[in-house]
Amino acid sequence: MVSVEVLDRPLPKPSHAAYVEARLLEALTEAGLALEFLGRGIVRNAACKAFQAWKALLAALLRLELDRLKALAKSEEERRWLESTAVPKVPTTRMFSLSLMLEGLGYGGLSAWTERALNIHDYQYHGPDPDMALSKYRSKEEAARAILALAAEVAERVGALRGRVKWSDDVEKALEALRSSLSAASGPF
Repeated sequence: MVSVEVLDRPLPKPSHAAYVEARLLEALTEAGLALEFLGRGIVRNAACKAFQAWKALLAALLRLELDRLKALAKSEEERRWLESTAVPKVPTTRMFSLSLMLEGLGYGGLSAWTERALNIHDYQYHGPDPDMALSKYRSKEEAARAILALAAEVAERVGALRGRVKWSDDVEKALEALRSSLSAASGPF
């Protein structure tokens, strides 16, 4: 079972050093909740949590790389937007373009995973769609597999940041809990 108290704590300001750690902890907790919901067969709620996990991970990466991203910005307005909006809010409509920017800094494959997160987000609202007009998943089993893969990718990417960010016991425990849940994940999904 995932400890969700972390989701109710106030987030540090994006300018604070603890912001990245808080977002990583949020990503791990949300991914763990996604797996918990999957285990209970609540796939649309699991989709919500998986999407939130990915969005929190992007927020952490954007803050971690903010100086490099601002150096690549084409205007002062874009630099201000990165700091005032991209990092603290990670607008859903800009997640793909932000992931492309991060890919340019060496985060390979991030845009493909962001596309998957956005497809999962669509599933959250529209559910299974045999015609694939509103959702990319024809069944809850297809969506569940995508959610499971996204949760595993969150664990992989957070683990890869060890040594680059402040790494607390809370982050370590949350990562181990997520990995344990991923190992135990089974069922028709």
